[in-house]
Amino acid sequence: MKTISIPNTEPLRLDKALTEVLDITRSQIQILIKDGRIYVDGEAANARLRVTSENVIEMDEKEVVKEKDFDNLAPLDIVYEDDDVIVVNKPSRLIVHEADDPYELTLVDALLRERPGIKGVGEDEKRPGIVHRLDRHASGILIVAKTQDAFIALKKEFKARTVKKKYVALVHGVMPKDHDTINLTIARSQAHARMAAKPPEQGGRDAITHYDVRNQYPYHALLDVVIETGRTHQIRVHLFALGHPIVGDHLYKSKVFKPMVLGRIFLFAKELALTLPSGEEKTFKIPMPAELKSVLNRIPTA
Repeated sequence: MKTISIPNTEPLRLDKALTEVLDITRSQIQILIKDGRIYVDGEAANARLRVTSENVIEMDEKEVVKEKDFDNLAPLDIVYEDDDVIVVNKPSRLIVHEADDPYELTLVDALLRERPGIKGVGEDEKRPGIVHRLDRHASGILIVAKTQDAFIALKKEFKARTVKKKYVALVHGVMPKDHDTINLTIARSQAHARMAAKPPEQGGRDAITHYDVRNQYPYHALLDVVIETGRTHQIRVHLFALGHPIVGDHLYKSKVFKPMVLGRIFLFAKELALTLPSGEEKTFKIPMPAELKSVLNRIPTA
């Protein structure tokens, strides 16, 4: 075990404190903590624990793995494929493309492994073929371009807002209306590490979300959601701003409602309708994941 000294005298989150003294990323530190390789005062710690220079911090000296573990990368769940595009059902917990942690497995890794021809397609080598995204903890339909011409065609269609995207979300509380439109701009929060919804006159990027109540339970509501725009965390931000956060969401949450631990958020992209680069109009649909169906079976109905 290696003893680590930190300089701060005021309490600081363990992962942040270690970032300032170790030559590895915060994401890597969080992985070490999650793997039980960081100890504070003799006990395995968690990232949120606040520490000072008075605490005894120790680390398992086993070398941090600096490569991706491709053995743990699941095969693509392919919904549709032609010469221009591939449509996949992205699982929850899988990020679409590389973000903070360069060693985290991504959907792009799976695409390059199974369809290496997409390498170089698009505008960013880290995002080959990617024309839209889904949140890490959400799941559902995502279309990827296989050629540069297809990429350009799809980008134009998304920009023109002619692509129809439908989602299902389970939220906390009783909805005030059976159907409504949320028209609030979205900008990065100045106070929190997340996005925030604002009235249009206060600036931000325009964002429009429509919802219909599919089933109202005593303490939850199952919604069909359609978005006209594709802003970061749009559905999560808008429903949170409405006072009805999505079940399982630990970023956009309210103390008013009792949290439900799912290991993901109850949000999935169930339908995507668009004109393919070939000119064919196509609608793709997927059923609700079994793990979300089991949640519905557990929630109170009376």
